[in-house]
Amino acid sequence: MNRFIAIIVLVVFQFNALTAQDKPAYRIFNKSGKHVKYKKLLKKARKADVILFGEFHNNPVVHWLELELSKDLGDKEKLVMGFEMLERDNQEAVNRYLAGEIDQKGLDTLARLWSNYKTDYKPLVDYAKEKKFPVVAGNIPRRYAAMVFRKGFKALDSLPENEKKWIAALPIAYDPDLPAYKAMTKMDHVNHMPPEMKENMPKAQAIKDATMAESILKNLKKNTVFIHFNGSYHSDNFESIYYYLKKAKPDLNILTISSETAENIKKIPDDKKGKADFTILVDEDMTPTYL
Repeated sequence: MNRFIAIIVLVVFQFNALTAQDKPAYRIFNKSGKHVKYKKLLKKARKADVILFGEFHNNPVVHWLELELSKDLGDKEKLVMGFEMLERDNQEAVNRYLAGEIDQKGLDTLARLWSNYKTDYKPLVDYAKEKKFPVVAGNIPRRYAAMVFRKGFKALDSLPENEKKWIAALPIAYDPDLPAYKAMTKMDHVNHMPPEMKENMPKAQAIKDATMAESILKNLKKNTVFIHFNGSYHSDNFESIYYYLKKAKPDLNILTISSETAENIKKIPDDKKGKADFTILVDEDMTPTYL
């Protein structure tokens, strides 16, 4: 009996030693800061109407998790997949790609794709194509956001009607006191801007948020999960896109995911807690896809 106990103790010791040497690239935490398993996130995601997946645009671990979550959801649920990285006026080109009418080279030619599209977003779009899930190019064309940054919302009034369809219905509900927007005016690099541009910077962010929210609402389908990929700043702290979605449809069941990095991912830092329903904490030594 003593020899048997000794063997059990040795096995447990060796297991603990191996576990202590594990180097996980990420961990997931819930809103209260408790570490949870991926299956907990997946279970909640399956019950959502909309998932706002907040990412760091250059983080390979987060991009991999976006694809894995999409696949795991898509195995049992119908999906609509929306992207900050695709702009509204490129929807026709995206649809033609999904339908097989053009190849990747054709999409490159017709759409304004981000420089990291092929490594980070093409796998998601190709998964949607394989499963015949709709893909929504939901963001405002950047030229219009740039107009707002330079001259405010009034710059959009002079646009012809056929161009306004690429933007959320005007005027948008803009709350300059939302913490996310107020924080933008206090960033170090913003302090050196002329006063009008400093005031317009959060407006340019808001027109993006409002347009993406409207794109989501227009493409909601019954018994379908809408998963939307966007920079974390567009949905952190239950603001921005989330704000516009809830303002239009208060009963919408929205799940938010945020992405953060930290030196030690065993425990989520206090300043990163509560930004979303779930936070993906990635080791800060992870090599980015671009700088």
